[in-house]
Amino acid sequence: MRRFSVPRARPSSPRAALGVAGALVAGLVACSVPYGDDKDQAGRASGSATPTGRVAAAADASTAATRPAGAGAGQDGPRRPTGTPVTIAFGGDIHFAGSPGARLAADPATAIGPMAATLSAADLAIANLETAVTTGGTPAPKEYTFRAPPTAFDALRAAGIDVVTMANNHGMDYGLEGLRDSLRGASAAHYPVIGIGEDDTRAFTPYRTTVKGQRIAVVGATQVLDDELAAAWTAGPHKPGLASAKQVDRLVAAVRAARSGADTVIVFLHWGTEQQQCPTDTQRSLVPLLAAAGADVVVGSHAHVLLGGGWADSGVYVDYGLGNFVFYSSGNGPNTASGVLRLTVAGRAVTDATWVPARIVGGAPRPLTGAAAGQALGGWNALRGCTGLSDTPPR
Repeated sequence: MRRFSVPRARPSSPRAALGVAGALVAGLVACSVPYGDDKDQAGRASGSATPTGRVAAAADASTAATRPAGAGAGQDGPRRPTGTPVTIAFGGDIHFAGSPGARLAADPATAIGPMAATLSAADLAIANLETAVTTGGTPAPKEYTFRAPPTAFDALRAAGIDVVTMANNHGMDYGLEGLRDSLRGASAAHYPVIGIGEDDTRAFTPYRTTVKGQRIAVVGATQVLDDELAAAWTAGPHKPGLASAKQVDRLVAAVRAARSGADTVIVFLHWGTEQQQCPTDTQRSLVPLLAAAGADVVVGSHAHVLLGGGWADSGVYVDYGLGNFVFYSSGNGPNTASGVLRLTVAGRAVTDATWVPARIVGGAPRPLTGAAAGQALGGWNALRGCTGLSDTPPR
């Protein structure tokens, strides 16, 4: 059953108010550092005042029975919620070139735009940072190269985004120097990044955090690498680079390792074919392997358009394409269709999924309302038709 609702306006989250201050005084507040150090978070108030497209859930987290953390890997039948529900928000591709770069230069605290309220309202927010964070380096021999100054991390934090993956086809646009600048900038800002590192072990290391008593692990990797750059950009033993999802066995092993000591495992991938709104066979074939390894949520971006989302037969929630989020797209075409995916997760069970629709204007997503929101939600639900996913969890 699909539902459309217009929630009543709620008080702003304390986390949203703290976001800007956190960007300015990062050294004075408790925050995670890159490469998976745990973080205890106070729960952020869930919900937003924007219209949402909701996918109904079968399970009631309030009646969940407690079970050992990580239980249920490879289980048959429906996943039962355990522990306190957590809301997790996902945004798609972010860069700071063109108009987004001008927004960043003007004020990092507002560079992400009004959808920051939706991100900050979740208990945990995750996105894809599709740019090198550097002022140096040499541009790669490719058509498009993106880079941003270190204030990009201030903008992300101010918007309530807790962690980003940099495993994508722009993460090393400015070479090895750009990669190391990105890592230094993240470390200096005490901002966690995943999917990139000084070697493959660190690139595949998950971000780990504890929210409302739930231990969450997030792994980032990319299926998309330019053929002529893939070897140079892929992390390896004693070799800096990106976590490559083309190394399926390595990715599966990373997910299996993340499963240990986690209540919820999330895999954020860069995948798909540009401008194609149905998942490829390569995307679809990877999902059951990740589910068997212990993933509970598999989401991703890259196509610059939205793809469908829903539950796989295994109970894993999959979103094949989150689209652009902060990007220099303009107009009313599919490249400006945007939004935030908000999941409610209780242990291994995703009990509810909400799409908060937006349109990119001036390089930043703006929430849609009224008839425009209803039309966008209908289009988003229709995208599920070619995915093989369900609008409700397995019963």
